[in-house]
Amino acid sequence: MKLMALQLLLWHSALWTMQEAAPLGPASSLPQSFLLKGLEQVRKIQADSLELQERLTGCLSQLHSGLFLYQGLLQALAGISPELAPTLDTLQLDVTDFATNIWLQMEDLGMAPASPPTPGTTLTFTSAFQRRAGGVLVAAKLQRFLELAYRVLRYLAEP
Repeated sequence: MKLMALQLLLWHSALWTMQEAAPLGPASSLPQSFLLKGLEQVRKIQADSLELQERLTGCLSQLHSGLFLYQGLLQALAGISPELAPTLDTLQLDVTDFATNIWLQMEDLGMAPASPPTPGTTLTFTSAFQRRAGGVLVAAKLQRFLELAYRVLRYLAEP
């Protein structure tokens, strides 16, 4: 429902520029009560659409921030083991691609912050044991995060 409402809003905004160019006829024949009620409805719809946009922005922003965090954590696992290197590389690319897609969607919707997030302090593992233990923890937390992301995206896609 929310995604459909957002699509309708975007469709409407695309048509709005065409409607602005069309001259309106005289409104003197319309009752004042109708005009006032129409203005009230427009303000309510604008407030509802702004609330929806803010919620979507927050949702997508949190998803992007979480993926950005996991990009750094996965980078810290580099060198965990030669056997896991290809899987880790693929996972890093997938997480980066997902984060990029979310960022691009936020930009397309005009909801992206002025600048992308900057990396914070980089986590470093000083021993092979720390990398292996960290790998287990990062993989488990990433799995939980992705399950939550899946539920959020499914919720937003519901009609």
